[in-house]
Amino acid sequence: MYQGKIIEFIEQGRFASTLCLEDRGNRLHLLTSTNRELNLSPKRALLVSSSAVDPLRPREELLERLRQTESAREALKAQINVRELWELVRDEHERFNHRYLAQLCFGEPVSDDHLSAVVRALFEDHLYFKLKDGQFLPNSEKRVEQIIKEKEEAALREDMLKAGGDWLKAVNEGKGVAPPACEKEVIELLTNFVLYEREAPDYKFAKELLARAGLAHTRKARALLVKLGVWDEDENLDLIRLGVKTSFGKEKLEFSSRVACSRLDLEGREDMRDLPVLTIDGPLTKDFDDAVSLEEVGDQLILGVHISDVAASIPRDSSLDREACLRASSLYLPRQQIPMIPPDLSQETLSLKQDCDRLAISLLANLEKDGRLIDYRFTPSIVRVKRQLTYDESNQMIQTDPVLKRLYQLSMSLRSMRMEHDAVSLSLPELEVRFENDGSVNLEMVEQSTPSRMLVAELMIFYNWLLARFCKQNEIPLLFRTQGEPSERLTEDQFGYIYYVFKQRRKLNPLKISTKPAPHSGLGLDVYTNATSPIRRYLDLIAQRQVISFLSEKPLPYDHKDLEELRMTIEPTLKSLERVRRSRIRYWTLKYLAQHVGSKHKAMVLDVLKSKYRILLLDYLHIAELRQESEAGMYPGQQFTVVIKRSDPWDDILEVGYAGD
Repeated sequence: MYQGKIIEFIEQGRFASTLCLEDRGNRLHLLTSTNRELNLSPKRALLVSSSAVDPLRPREELLERLRQTESAREALKAQINVRELWELVRDEHERFNHRYLAQLCFGEPVSDDHLSAVVRALFEDHLYFKLKDGQFLPNSEKRVEQIIKEKEEAALREDMLKAGGDWLKAVNEGKGVAPPACEKEVIELLTNFVLYEREAPDYKFAKELLARAGLAHTRKARALLVKLGVWDEDENLDLIRLGVKTSFGKEKLEFSSRVACSRLDLEGREDMRDLPVLTIDGPLTKDFDDAVSLEEVGDQLILGVHISDVAASIPRDSSLDREACLRASSLYLPRQQIPMIPPDLSQETLSLKQDCDRLAISLLANLEKDGRLIDYRFTPSIVRVKRQLTYDESNQMIQTDPVLKRLYQLSMSLRSMRMEHDAVSLSLPELEVRFENDGSVNLEMVEQSTPSRMLVAELMIFYNWLLARFCKQNEIPLLFRTQGEPSERLTEDQFGYIYYVFKQRRKLNPLKISTKPAPHSGLGLDVYTNATSPIRRYLDLIAQRQVISFLSEKPLPYDHKDLEELRMTIEPTLKSLERVRRSRIRYWTLKYLAQHVGSKHKAMVLDVLKSKYRILLLDYLHIAELRQESEAGMYPGQQFTVVIKRSDPWDDILEVGYAGD
């Protein structure tokens, strides 16, 4: 049936002309114009000539016939104007066979060469016609425009791959070459590739770009971005992924500047500038939002806890308020602080700085000398800080300074009362990252149970407790912080305090934010909220607005529905920020350990898993994993020594080895 005929088919996207030497039924034995023989299924034959030649004629004669046929058909193809042909038939909205289209192009009669020329022209064009079930369907005008656009975009993408790939290759090799016109697009591709990997919008294109540059790994792309100066070596990628704003726009800064320059409104405020108000904070703190005072009157103590009145300066739904709500909280990271409120307010006008008049919401609590509460009240006030102390300074003075000593004694009495109500004390040192002039990183564990830190913590807890109680008693809608009872209360056993803390933390119920007041078991209190850091936390600012409005006999800014909507908006952001903070501490810990590969450290087994141990590096309270090998048989709580084998902060990898007991 096919023997001796010209058979045309598609091979690797191109037209192939062959002569059938033998028809074997389910296979055709073909000869190509390059004198190659091959087998083909008859189903793949696109065109079959009507005439045939004797396949037994000399091979060279057959090859010449193929070459002449190919040449003739290509020449005829060149005469076809596909666009004109499309314009003739596009409005008919039907399919056409190649014979009809050949007649339109060449008239009658049409030969095998005419038929082949039409099919070749339409197949190679890809723009005006679509081949479907052996017939040609004209594309609509809209589809033609779309294909043209896609081709232009494909050409641009190919240009970008070529120019971008060459540029990145040169950068990687340290060659100083000018960036291409597509520099911005290339950098955006690389950035998304590193940040989101397979979830990146143009992941495959970015992979191809890197392949053109002779690179393949995410690490290489990240290194290129550092070389190009797009990222710092220690760039915080979590901030970029989450879209965390690290600066304020012009409008916000202008608003903040106007507020910072406005005069203090003292109407309706108690003047407490004569009180011996002091602050206790870290040495680098600039946003002082809490201060305390203490007076002895007869056999009673008057404790003052004074919180910066942020609500007075930032009205609800103002541009700064919306920005603060979006940010939810200030974020304090090693080497980077991202404030919730612009610095000219958070570190100046609203900050309780020494010798400056500041608006506050003050708690004045009358207490017995043993710490028992007699009565209390909240009031808008104006205060002036007399002393600005650091934690270290306070620790040195706490036994000799009468006010500090009395404050510490009072705070310990308040703490004892909480512990009597089954509060859970799980304090551990916090890791601080320090940066040396030579670029190296140092880690320091800062004890949280020093007298000055405990003093401040207890007095802030006291303020939050009473404000929550005040709102509950006066039916003021509020976002309370609650915590159910632990699933189990453990005791410090033979393995020591640190192991106990990690075990007990797993038994705690999660903290909840709710409009319904309920106990906070971890603190041993019947009700609780957060209100002592309105400069740094938006939920504290909300609480402050509620109390101020109530005290001023004004309508409350938020009802229960408003608060629930705010909770649903802000809570996920707070969780994300906490993950960023933890991730950054982990990054710098791994960076430090990378500087000390080969060093040995004390560790403790937290959990025994199937083929590894979950361990704690005791010097840094850093959780890692250790494969079970020769040291199999260790038990939870056991202490031993590990050696740092590898630490990679970029890829979050820490490999440690067993180094003995």
